Amino acid sequence: MEFINILPDEPPSACPGCSSPQKLNFSFDFAYQAIMDTHARSVWAHEALVRGTEGQGAGWVLEQVTEDNRYRFDQACRVKAIATAAALGMDTRLSINFLPNAVYRPELCIRTTLAAARRHQFPLERIIFEVTEGERVEDGPWLAEILREYQRSGFLTAIDDFGAGYAGLTLLADFQPDIVKLDMGLVRGVDTDRARQSISRGLLRICQELGIQVIAEGIETAGERDFFSHEGVALMQGYFFSRPAFRALTPAP
Repeated sequence: MEFINILPDEPPSACPGCSSPQKLNFSFDFAYQAIMDTHARSVWAHEALVRGTEGQGAGWVLEQVTEDNRYRFDQACRVKAIATAAALGMDTRLSINFLPNAVYRPELCIRTTLAAARRHQFPLERIIFEVTEGERVEDGPWLAEILREYQRSGFLTAIDDFGAGYAGLTLLADFQPDIVKLDMGLVRGVDTDRARQSISRGLLRICQELGIQVIAEGIETAGERDFFSHEGVALMQGYFFSRPAFRALTPAP
């Protein structure tokens, strides 16, 4: 079994997790799914999706994440996603999911990521930090502070599953990210559902007024694509365009 060492390049600090000498005792890899710019007909970004080393789904990996290794797993994900993207020759943006409950002090916990970006010569402005789907955060202002620190460091920030759970309007009032990804529950069947259409249009209008880019996530049909395209949304992600590619990138169309 491979053991992943994620000792930071910076000296130990007051952050409880940053100076931990322990190694992560399980292995994982990534699949990459394209985020398309449908207006430019190009790949705008790739999202790094955690997988087992034999291609097992994200659930198989996340079952092994505990309170004790959560920080080390989060840090290892960042480093490996950047290293793998660089090795694959990625020239688009890279979207990395992170675990906000694993962040002790944002300004210190980001050091390993900054070091990895420097080491692999991956530009900071092409890295997107995206709140992990399904991660519950009870303290909205704390999440907002984490994201502000990431923006100050030069990264792009994204709120996943916008319109569902914690990632709602209250969070948006505390912090305006660079990007929001509409919850696929709103996207599914939007072309034939008046309620979903009205809610989506309202959210799009809010994001437009706040200067936030929107990604329509979970696009599976031409009708869903056409609805959002008609509403001015260029960035889309979903099986309609491409499935996640294990250890590989989606080629440009």
